[in-house]
Amino acid sequence: MFLYIMNLKKNTDASLSEVHGSVDTTIKKTGWKRIFSFLGPAYLVSVGYMDPGNWATDLAGGSKFGYTLIWVLLMSNLMALLLQGLSARLGIVRGRDLAQVNRETYPRVVNFFLYILAEIAIAACDLAEVLGMAIGIQLLTGLPLVWGVSITVLDTFLLLYLQRLGIRKMEAFIITLVGVIGLSFLIEIFLAKPAVSELITGFIPGKLSDEALYIAIGIIGATVMPHNLYLHSALVQTRKIDRTDAGIRQAIKFNRIDTTIALNLAFFVNAAILIVAASVFFKTGNSDVAEIKEAHRLLPQFLGNVAPVLFAVALIASGQSSTVTGTLAGQIIMEGYLSLRINPMLRRLITRLVAIIPALIVIIIYGEDNVDALLILSQVILSLQLGFAIIPLIHFVSDKKTMGNFAIRPITKIAAWVIASVLVFLNLKMLVNEMGTVYSDGAWWQKILLTIGGLICLGLLIYIIISPLIARNKKANPVKIHPEGNTFRELEIPVFNKIAIALDFSVNDDKLLAYAIGQGKENTHYLLVHIVESPSAKLFGQDSDDYESRKDKERLESYVMELQARGFTAEGFLGYKERVKEIVRITKGVHADMLVMGAHGHSGLKDFIYGETVNAVRHELKIPVLIVNL
Repeated sequence: MFLYIMNLKKNTDASLSEVHGSVDTTIKKTGWKRIFSFLGPAYLVSVGYMDPGNWATDLAGGSKFGYTLIWVLLMSNLMALLLQGLSARLGIVRGRDLAQVNRETYPRVVNFFLYILAEIAIAACDLAEVLGMAIGIQLLTGLPLVWGVSITVLDTFLLLYLQRLGIRKMEAFIITLVGVIGLSFLIEIFLAKPAVSELITGFIPGKLSDEALYIAIGIIGATVMPHNLYLHSALVQTRKIDRTDAGIRQAIKFNRIDTTIALNLAFFVNAAILIVAASVFFKTGNSDVAEIKEAHRLLPQFLGNVAPVLFAVALIASGQSSTVTGTLAGQIIMEGYLSLRINPMLRRLITRLVAIIPALIVIIIYGEDNVDALLILSQVILSLQLGFAIIPLIHFVSDKKTMGNFAIRPITKIAAWVIASVLVFLNLKMLVNEMGTVYSDGAWWQKILLTIGGLICLGLLIYIIISPLIARNKKANPVKIHPEGNTFRELEIPVFNKIAIALDFSVNDDKLLAYAIGQGKENTHYLLVHIVESPSAKLFGQDSDDYESRKDKERLESYVMELQARGFTAEGFLGYKERVKEIVRITKGVHADMLVMGAHGHSGLKDFIYGETVNAVRHELKIPVLIVNL
């Protein structure tokens, strides 16, 4: 009967509960139809591997170093294939996403820092998407970058629409955008005509200079993204599978196929961007082309007028697809670590504003020329977060106690730890190089902040490495969105002595009064409340004596007399000026035990126009609020 007015939590602790198990793979299917029922999650993950941040690092790598960093892309893709496979395995076997398992395993303080780092990674990723989309809009329309960045907030509504359509429709939308990106660069490679013999040499690893290392780490950070590990472990749970050993093994197998196809497509896109940059700019002596806009400006000179249009369209598709998956990852991280679910639009707006504000500050203060440097920095930040997601993941999927027969094999474990070691080593090397610059040229407060932050991150890294090794026998604390259910003991049935009823003097009043009387007993006192909202009432309050004020007073008195004639105890109260404040003031003033209100079903724009009286009132009262749908 009562409206569930707290919308922060759902009735389940499942990851992405709105779409959890919404695709049923247990239905009898054969051949490709069975495989197709599993395909999809990895494509949502793969867009993070071809977002605008990748463009900046790939362009910089191709234009400055030619084909020599292709091996870094290939290595990153192989790392991603293994790590995303581990993430999918964790979600399929344990039915938990990475954030939830972290919360079960580590102490609260450690989880708090892991959560902050994960949110920083989301913000860095979203920053790249904001800038990429804004640049793409500018390249197509000529709109100033500041306005393009501001416009990107509107994709919040697109995400909400896609979520309502369901996970399969969302996957189809993302796959379509991925197809646009892939086709655009396939055409551009055809136009660029790279030298195949020279291109092949790029797959041979070589020594990296400090500048090349910075770009290489940016490429790794843009390819193996920490938030994708959280995302994949949740998305695989959108499939309802047979929970037998055979069913779980089949789900792992088909998700491996899904991951291989999707991430190889992402590798093709990244390699295509780097190859185009190397063929068009590095080979012609334009090695300083590290900016997306500069690349777009120069493309017509080498590839004709079609290339820049394809370039801009693919960039917008990349940013838009990445922003959808980035928001889902943010939802997973917040729900998993904090057991907190908030409105998807609010979550999206928070994430987007965290990205938009730094972008606007850089553009306004330093100008548009520094945007690409900000893009590369965002990818380096992502790379620095990798260890804090990868190391727990390896621990979890190696644990035979929780994974059973599906714990990873020793050879896989060795490969995973080698990848984690390489990533941590490269990040530490780059960090030491950057810290040397700050310590030699930076201000005192920069040195202090860098030292404190470095020590905290190093201590956290050491802890998450050794903690599971020394606490194998410690019982995990399961993630619970809700407290343990108790059997009913003595239920105290409330008696409502005073019921306030907010009336609007319409045909709906009969329904409101009927519901209120239905909650009362023989001796219940009914308190009728109406707010006069005429211009005069808003200005003069209870001193108002306009036509509407007089008529509302007469109407209220007639309601009271009719209820009294029927044997009920009733009293009327008029409020003036602000509807919400007056309803709350009167309800509290008469010490009501319950408030009955009507809801007209407004949503979205209508809520903005007419106001959200119900939500505003209920937040101010501590008594039960019965909402009657009118």
